[in-house]
Amino acid sequence: MNRYNGVNAYKTTSIKTAGGGKLIIMLYDEAIKQLEYAVKLLGAESKKYDAINAAILRAQDMVTELMVSLDFDQGGEIATGLFSLYTFFNRQMMEANLEKNSDKLSVVKNQLSELREAWDQIISGKASKSEGSASGGINIAG
Repeated sequence: MNRYNGVNAYKTTSIKTAGGGKLIIMLYDEAIKQLEYAVKLLGAESKKYDAINAAILRAQDMVTELMVSLDFDQGGEIATGLFSLYTFFNRQMMEANLEKNSDKLSVVKNQLSELREAWDQIISGKASKSEGSASGGINIAG
């Protein structure tokens, strides 16, 4: 098995075995990583428009997955607010992609980073409170 296949196998296993909260963090991490890459290419005035486009589309895919994960029954207003934010993020990324505007991407990346940190704190808090509990899962409200 070459290194590339090993890394892919590890990533696949990590995703399949991650709990709901960890998956949310992984989606944020990937979206942020892709936006950082697109901003870096745009900042370097790169003509790699295919790579920029691919990174932005990948970030949009991650945000769309975050939207799909929302539980409006459990999450109520929080889920509704997050849905609106995610919709805004996708619109901003689409516009930034068309305009090749790194500022719009940076704004989205920064806001995703703040949300990611909030989720990390929530998940860490729930994990420490539920130690010894058999439930093991997390109810995703947004």
